[in-house]
Amino acid sequence: MRRGGSQSGPAFQVKPHSLLDDVYGMFVGVLFAATGILLLQAAGLITGGVAGIALLASYMTGQSVGLLFLLINVPFFLFGYLFMGARFTIKSLIGSALIMALLKLIPNGLTIGHVDPMVAALGGGTFCGMGILAMARHGAGLGGTGIFTLWMQKRYAINAGRVQVMIDSVILMVALTMVEPERVGWSALSAIAMSSMVMAWHRAGRYFGS
Repeated sequence: MRRGGSQSGPAFQVKPHSLLDDVYGMFVGVLFAATGILLLQAAGLITGGVAGIALLASYMTGQSVGLLFLLINVPFFLFGYLFMGARFTIKSLIGSALIMALLKLIPNGLTIGHVDPMVAALGGGTFCGMGILAMARHGAGLGGTGIFTLWMQKRYAINAGRVQVMIDSVILMVALTMVEPERVGWSALSAIAMSSMVMAWHRAGRYFGS
């Protein structure tokens, strides 16, 4: 008599995500990412990926970080459409548009008066990482460099978090020319927190939904 299936495979049937699963999962991802960006912005920090580029550009130009986030994403969405498919790109576009909307709306109900740079770095980076992870689990990205890192993992089996660390290192080196070293140091911690979430949890074989 068999107990829970053979040793050669799992004892359960893998089921893909439903539409409701995708909608809820993507919303949670977007909410995490937007909250993380707001924490970093409140402390004047930067993080990795397109969120970091948008924050840096916002500090330099005074433009809305939400608008910059969407505009910087445009070439990456084109890359996603060509190499990751229309379904992935449409989901990612929706996610980026929702982040832009939440970055506008959340300050109306939540005002961050003060946040310690270490709390912002660890909390903001982790929230952004959780957002990226939640979106990836549901076949989407938060746009920007995340699309490229997910493609690298899918195409060449190179861990997305490791690729993100390399990209973030370049972003932070550029930031050194515009922002004081102390802020860049805390920003580096936020980038490490963000990438660590992806490195630790976005691995083949650790998750069975699709």
